[in-house]
Amino acid sequence: MPKMKTNKSAAKRFRTTGSGKVRRFKANKSHILTKKTAKRKRHLCRPELVSPADEKRIKRLIGG
Repeated sequence: MPKMKTNKSAAKRFRTTGSGKVRRFKANKSHILTKKTAKRKRHLCRPELVSPADEKRIKRLIGG
């Protein structure tokens, strides 16, 4: 049976943590930043864990 291929678009967006959870970055941080508050922009920078409902699906895509 052939090897499973990594989904490259997903691999660029998600990383696994040491404990095996999936980390992602938040959207809305690339443009139209003038109307967003400094607090909102600061919070958008921080990575977040993927919801448990999506975690299994994403792990299959990134091969982790």
